[in-house]
Amino acid sequence: MTQGDVAHTTRVVDGVLRGRRSLRAYKPDPVPRSLLEEILDVASSAPSNSNTQPWQVHAVAGAHLAVLGAALVSACRENTLPPSPHFPDPLPDEYAQRQRDFGAIYYQTLGVDVADMLSRIRQTEKNFVFFGAPVGLIFTIDRRLAPHSWLDLGLFVQNVMIAAAARGLGTCPQVSFARFHPVIAQHLAFMEHELTVCGMSLGYPDRDVPVNQVATPRRAVHEFVSFQRFADP
Repeated sequence: MTQGDVAHTTRVVDGVLRGRRSLRAYKPDPVPRSLLEEILDVASSAPSNSNTQPWQVHAVAGAHLAVLGAALVSACRENTLPPSPHFPDPLPDEYAQRQRDFGAIYYQTLGVDVADMLSRIRQTEKNFVFFGAPVGLIFTIDRRLAPHSWLDLGLFVQNVMIAAAARGLGTCPQVSFARFHPVIAQHLAFMEHELTVCGMSLGYPDRDVPVNQVATPRRAVHEFVSFQRFADP
C-alpha cells in the first residue's frame, strides 16, 4: 500500500466511522435483498473467539415487518412482560450524567418536554415499528453461551452498521427489543436456545428530519485511555 493509498483509506474509513449515527426516520424506499445480503456477508468478517461466530440474524420486511411491529406496540402498551433492565439501579453517576445529557439533547430536538410522559411513550413506541424503516433486523445468540460471546456478537453488529453506512444506508441499534423476546420468538419461530439480544432499523434515512440531526458528544481520548511507557508525548 502506498502512502497515498493509506491516506485515502484512512479518510474513507474514518469518515464512515465518524459519520455513523443512530437514525430514527427513514424513507419508504425498499432495500434490495441482494444489498442486505452483501452487508451481512461483509459484516460476518467480524472476529470471534475461536471462530465460533455466535451471531444469528432475523431479517424482516414487508407485511411480516408490519405484523411484528403491531404486535410489539401492543405488547408495549399492555405492559405485562417483566422489565428488562439495561443498566444497574442506581446507575453510577458518571454514566447517569451522560444518559441525562443524551435525553436532554434527544427530546429537545424532537420538541418534546422531558416531563411530557405521553409524548415520550409515543416516541418510545416508534422503536417497535423500526422507526418506519423498510427492514428490521433482530439479533439473537445461543443462550447457552457465556458473556464473552456477547462481545463477539457486538463486534458483528457494529460491522453491520458500518457496512450499511458505507453503502448509503442508515441504521439504529435498539436494545429495547430484548424485553419483548417472547413476542418476537413466537412471530419469528426461534429455535429453543435463541435469545433476543437487540434489534436494528435499517433503510435509506430521511436526513432532513430534525431527529436525524442529533449528534451526541464523545469523550476525548485522554479521558478513557491510559498510555503506558510511550516514548513520544
